[in-house]
Amino acid sequence: MRVAAIQSTASADRPANLAAAGELVVAAAGEGAELVVLPELFSLYGNAPTLRAGAEPLDGPTVGWAAEVATRHRIWLVAGSFVEAAGGSRNHNTSVLVGPDGTVGARYRKIHLFDVDVPGAVTRESDAVAPGDTVVSATVTLDDGRPLPIGLTICYDLRFPELYRLLSLAGALVIVVPSAFAAATGRAHWEVLVRARAIENQVFVIAADQVGKLSAQFTAYGHSMIVDPWGTILAERPDGPGHVIADLDLAGQQEIRSLLPSLAHRHPETYGGLDRR
Repeated sequence: MRVAAIQSTASADRPANLAAAGELVVAAAGEGAELVVLPELFSLYGNAPTLRAGAEPLDGPTVGWAAEVATRHRIWLVAGSFVEAAGGSRNHNTSVLVGPDGTVGARYRKIHLFDVDVPGAVTRESDAVAPGDTVVSATVTLDDGRPLPIGLTICYDLRFPELYRLLSLAGALVIVVPSAFAAATGRAHWEVLVRARAIENQVFVIAADQVGKLSAQFTAYGHSMIVDPWGTILAERPDGPGHVIADLDLAGQQEIRSLLPSLAHRHPETYGGLDRR
């Protein structure tokens, strides 16, 4: 399966963001991508008041745009994330998977919120959104008709291996992570975390990040990448808007799991209640 991760620089101008994202998706689809992943908050980025004011329903402009693009290009599209209106001052940071027929196949509300105070990344995501409470996986159908289970995560989730393990135990072979990862921490942690989540769960990880200055206070790291179950970076884009593309060797993934069956070697009865599955 050929997949792509989009790297973009969003602003508070939703129409301009969607137009820019559309051009990048067209380029990826033109290279044969069947599954395309957009970054976190790709359609609207800003401070808490901006995000609250721009919150939209599931049938709002972002998902409507995603459905039209997915249908036109006959692709599976992970519409990064957007602020989903929840009827109050705190909404949800929501990712949706849209199928080639324009149907929303899955909706994931970000569980782990980025409330941190480190130099260069002072952020309180919970000022604008409330956490989700459900682990979400879905199934993509390949061109040859085979089902491909994927897991949905968003950005800061990357630091919580329990979520990725639950997704892999539920059958996910690919996990996507739309992100707006801070440059301040990305230099030290982004690649390490993406590769670790792939290696320990023996899954492909498609990490689509924003890049550059998103606001006066926040710069995104970029370095969108696609990593295989051995931890090999199949494709990476360090800087600037664009996309990366790679072919996923699903047979090779099963060979890795057979030769090094770490998932089968787990002993959940010894983990003190952390993992009983």
